[in-house]
Amino acid sequence: MDTTRAFVKDVKRIVVKVGTAVVTRSDGRLALGKLGSLCEQVKELNSQGYEVILVSSGAVGSGRQRLRYRKLVNSSFADLQKPQVELDGKACAAVGQNSLMALYDTLFSQLDVTSAQLLVTDNDFRDKDFRKQLNETVKSLLSLRVIPIFNENDAVSTRKAPYEDASGIFWDNDSLAALLALELKADLLVLLSDVDGLYSGPPSDPQSKLIHTYVKERHHGGITFGDKSRVGRGGMTAKVSAAVNAANAGIPVIITSGYSAESIIKVLQGQRIGTLFHKEAHLWMPLKEVGAREMALAARESARRLQALSSEERRKILLNIADALEANEKPIKNENDADVADAEEAGYEKPLIARLALKPGKISSLANSIRTLANMEDPIGNVLKRTEIADGLVVEKTSSPLGVLLIVFESRPDALVQIASLAIRSGNGLLLKGGKEAKRSNAILHKVITDAVPDNVGGKLIGLVTSREEIPDLLKLDDVIDLVIPRGSNKLVSQIKESTKIPVLGHSDGICHVYVDKSANMEMARRLVLDAKVDYPAACNAMETLLVHKDLVETGVTLYAGPRVNTLLNIPQATSFHHEYNSMACTVEIVDDVHAAIDHIHKYGSAHTDCIVAEDKEAVEVFQCQVDSAAVFHNASTRFCDGARFGLGAEVGISTSRIHARGPVGVEGLLTTRWILKGSGQVVDGDKGVVYTHKGLPLES
Repeated sequence: MDTTRAFVKDVKRIVVKVGTAVVTRSDGRLALGKLGSLCEQVKELNSQGYEVILVSSGAVGSGRQRLRYRKLVNSSFADLQKPQVELDGKACAAVGQNSLMALYDTLFSQLDVTSAQLLVTDNDFRDKDFRKQLNETVKSLLSLRVIPIFNENDAVSTRKAPYEDASGIFWDNDSLAALLALELKADLLVLLSDVDGLYSGPPSDPQSKLIHTYVKERHHGGITFGDKSRVGRGGMTAKVSAAVNAANAGIPVIITSGYSAESIIKVLQGQRIGTLFHKEAHLWMPLKEVGAREMALAARESARRLQALSSEERRKILLNIADALEANEKPIKNENDADVADAEEAGYEKPLIARLALKPGKISSLANSIRTLANMEDPIGNVLKRTEIADGLVVEKTSSPLGVLLIVFESRPDALVQIASLAIRSGNGLLLKGGKEAKRSNAILHKVITDAVPDNVGGKLIGLVTSREEIPDLLKLDDVIDLVIPRGSNKLVSQIKESTKIPVLGHSDGICHVYVDKSANMEMARRLVLDAKVDYPAACNAMETLLVHKDLVETGVTLYAGPRVNTLLNIPQATSFHHEYNSMACTVEIVDDVHAAIDHIHKYGSAHTDCIVAEDKEAVEVFQCQVDSAAVFHNASTRFCDGARFGLGAEVGISTSRIHARGPVGVEGLLTTRWILKGSGQVVDGDKGVVYTHKGLPLES
């Protein structure tokens, strides 16, 4: 039995609401087979000791069908030529109720079960004495094993249009069923529909998924309801509304199909059918139940709303986020301190803990980076190229958001802030999956940022995935997610690349080299090497391998040697040249010249950032022309390879890919292009009437 449905073992009294679509056929006649199956289930439950109360729709539809037939039989040919007036709903209800109850009575009688009719109106429930008497009557009927069958007494309802009015204590049989479940202290409410339950989209759409457990915080607003019932008043919207109200009041509710055999019995057996509504559902459900597709679609929809804003409005969102981060610095620091303490207690390695900690001044630094980003030129909709194709026919190549990004990152919670701000600036939707070691930090940063996003865009612009199990589902969504950027270990990046058809942008290892040429200024070399390794050893742009001549003086850094250094200086030999230490350690090897350094980098490097320290211009030119890395430096620390330091405002990561973007990826790396064609009625017509000019035009028309 599903643990979320274990509550059924304590159920005794059940209210079952039968929808019009369940009890009638498409032509309006009562569906004898489905009603018979329903009555057999009720009989079985009755014999097992359950107290079953029915709320049945179908009277108005059945009555309308009978009266239309009666009117047709009694009409003359002349009558049929006159405009046909819609039948009065109250008259239909009066006639149909008689037919409906007669059928229930016949079917139950065949099963040796007795049923009773109880017709109620909205105004009845305003009377305390009525409510008391209602309880007494139902209690008496149930004690005699009689099945009470409720329906709204539409025939005498005081509302002008009871089949349309949505005011009052209840307004359809779904809300009546919820009201009766509360009034009669039921243990369970079952709403029978013509579909299997609540879906993430139209049930006919193959991409729609059945929502097994409804969690308001996750599903409200993310579900598109179809039309109302073909014959009844409500449809799924009414059922969900009634279910939410009853569940909030403490009555578990299940919406399931009335067409399926023994659906009510299966519910009481604890089988996972239909959609469950429960007051404590949010405590049971793993985050996977949010639905990867729903999260991605919500991010895309919010992104489109973001793109529709003006440049100034998008800029204001970023400024508000920057202010919100600074205003919440203390709670953010508290949560981050808790993550660091947990990581230390769990025995995580020091490099990871170093990346995890938000050092003093980090929040202010992040806020200022966001402000810098906000004040940069709007990247969306810029004309990159204008071409006159033919006379009066101009095409523009413009910058455009990619769509929805999935970023998987480890350890560093500050990455969440940078990535979110870049996504907003570039008009993209975003899904974020951080490491479990930064769970608290990521959660509060996500909340602070999304709370600052205005309602006309929506906080679902940025989704935070906290369940590792949901990543495989997200990686399958190549029709919704446009780019995956993993920031983490080589193993993480490799796993993601092997598991998805979505384009992947990023780097795995950060094996950065500094080559000290024989022409180098030794004092400069000492400073550059020290900074490249010591400034922040855990960073991906920190030096991991030093390539030098044999006169290198020890700098205080722990050294692991290549074979030649091992022999000459008696330093422990490195296990591999292709190794990222992320700590106060590096590999040292001696190379013969700049060409040997280049060969070494190509053989053992990761194409991230590599540097030459030299005064020989020829050696520098050879190095910078031939080293095939995302960033190639001369006389500068590898630590400068950073989006903020490059003036990008922030970075979503550093890419060693050779397609789309390389090096620090800022706003531009999160954009693609669109072609905007402006004509004046031109047609191709086999190219007979078009004279192509293909003339370049100024970017500003």
